[in-house]
Amino acid sequence: MTSFQDMGLSRKVQQAIDEMGYEEPSPIQAACIPLILEGKDVIGQAQTGTGKTAAFGIPVIERVTSENRVQALVLAPTRELAIQVAGEFRKIGKYKRVRTLPIYGGQSIGHQIRALQQGVHVVIGTPGRVLDHIRRGTLKLNHVRMVVLDEADEMLDMGFIEDIEAILRETPETRQTLLFSATFPAEVKRLALRYMNAPEHVTINRGEVTVPLTDQVYYKVLERNKLESLCRIIDSEEVSLGIIFCRTKRGVDELVEALLARGYLVDGLHGDLSQAQRDRVMKRFRNGDIELLVATDVAARGIDVENVTHVINYDIPQDPESYVHRIGRTGRAGKRGLAITLVTPREFKLLKQIERETKAKMVAREVPSLADVAERQAEMWRNRIVETIQNGGLASYRAILNGVIDEYDPVDVACAALKLAAQGDLQPGQGEEDYDFGDTGATPGMVRFFVNVGRSSRISPSDLVRAISEEAGVPGQAIGKIDVFDRFTFVEVEEESAPFVYEALRQSRINGARINLEPARPRSRTR
Repeated sequence: MTSFQDMGLSRKVQQAIDEMGYEEPSPIQAACIPLILEGKDVIGQAQTGTGKTAAFGIPVIERVTSENRVQALVLAPTRELAIQVAGEFRKIGKYKRVRTLPIYGGQSIGHQIRALQQGVHVVIGTPGRVLDHIRRGTLKLNHVRMVVLDEADEMLDMGFIEDIEAILRETPETRQTLLFSATFPAEVKRLALRYMNAPEHVTINRGEVTVPLTDQVYYKVLERNKLESLCRIIDSEEVSLGIIFCRTKRGVDELVEALLARGYLVDGLHGDLSQAQRDRVMKRFRNGDIELLVATDVAARGIDVENVTHVINYDIPQDPESYVHRIGRTGRAGKRGLAITLVTPREFKLLKQIERETKAKMVAREVPSLADVAERQAEMWRNRIVETIQNGGLASYRAILNGVIDEYDPVDVACAALKLAAQGDLQPGQGEEDYDFGDTGATPGMVRFFVNVGRSSRISPSDLVRAISEEAGVPGQAIGKIDVFDRFTFVEVEEESAPFVYEALRQSRINGARINLEPARPRSRTR
C-alpha cells in the first residue's frame, strides 16, 4: 500500500491529511493504519521521528463517531508529548470536527473539568492526571473503544505502571488497545500480554541517526539560573552568528525580550509570524544585523545560512531527530561549528538517550564564572585592538586625538576609548541565584536530604545512588552517608552537587515509588 487513498479513509480525514502535506505513508503508517482500521490490537515498535503519531492518530480519528462522549484515550509519559499528540489529532480531525483535549499536570484542573463537561471525543493525557480525573468522577471511560499507550517503555521507566493498569481497568474489556514503544523490554511485554488481545506486532527499523561534523558540548544548569548561565556561555564564546532553539513560541518571545534587555543583538522566529515578518527577521540575520536568532523547531525548518558558528539548545529537544536537525544548522561548507546544549537536572536522562541514539559523545563543560567571562571578554577586546592596529587606516582617528594626548596620558586615552566601545561588555554581570539549604545537620561540605521512602518501599542505598547518578548526572563519589529507615531515608551529597540533586529528584520516582526529596532538618543537639 503506497498511498493514503488506498486505505479507504473518509473524505474529511483525507482532506486533512492532504492539507498537512502528507504525500505518502511512512513505513510505520503503511503497516499500522490498515490493521487498526480492521479493529485489531497492534504493537508498534518504532521510535520518535518515524511518523508513529499519525500511524495511530489517523485510524483513531477515522473510527470516532459524532457521539458526544469520550471514545478514545491516549496515554503519554510527559505533558510535552501529550500536547504534541493533541496538536496532531486536532489537525487530522479538523474537518471531521473531532474534539480532542490534552490533560496533564501543571495546568488548571478546573479548565480541564469544564472542557470535559462540554464533551470531547478523544482525551490525550499523562497517567497521573488522567487517574486524578477518574477518581474525581470528571472523566468516565465506560464508552471508550480505543486506548493508545504511546512511548510505553518511557512510561514504565518513569514508574507509571500502577497508574496505567488502574486506568485500563476503568475501560471496557472489548476495547481496542494500541501500544507504541521504541524498545520492547520485559515490562512492556508483560503489559501487552495482560491487556491486549492477540496483538499484531509491527517493527520498523528507522536506521541509524547520524550527526554532522560539529563539536558538541553540554552544560548542566539549574532551572532557576538558566538565563544567567546562557548569557555567561554566550559572553565566553565568540559567536558570529548563532541560532538558539526554544521548545515553544512563548519561550522564544520571553527569551528574545530577556536577551534584548541585556543588550544582545537578537530577534525571534516562530510560527505566529507572517511571511513578511519572517523574511524581515531572516534578512537581518543573514546580513549580520543580529547575532542571535531565537527559534522554534518548526520555524527553523528551511533555514539555510552558511556562516552559523553556534547552535544553542536552550531547551533540549524531545527526540534525537530534532537534535540532529538543529545542530545541522552549523558546521556547513567545510567550516567547523559548535553545538551547545543546556541541560537541567530533570532533562539529564533525555540527554543520555540522545547520546545513545546518535552515537555521539557530548563533552561536559562547566558554566563559566563571572571571572572567566571577564577574562574571555578582555582577551577578545585585546585581539580586536591588535587586529585593528595591524589593518591600519587610523589617520582620521589620530586627527581627533591631536591635543588630547598632549593633555592626558595616552594609555588613559586608549582606556577611555575602549570603555566607550565596549559599552559595558567588560563590566561584571548579574550574579546567579544560589540555593541556600541552611543547616541540614550534614557532615561539613555536604548537604543532607530527607527522602520520604525507605525499606518498606524496597529502597536500598544502591537504588538511591543509581537514581542520583542517572537522574542528576552526579557521580557516585559525590554521595556521602546514606541512612535507610523503614519509611524514610537520609542521604548526604556534596554541596556543589546538591542543587542538581534537589531539582532532579524532589518529585520523581525510584523503583516505581513516588518520592519527595527535601533538605533535612538539623539533628537535635544533646546537652
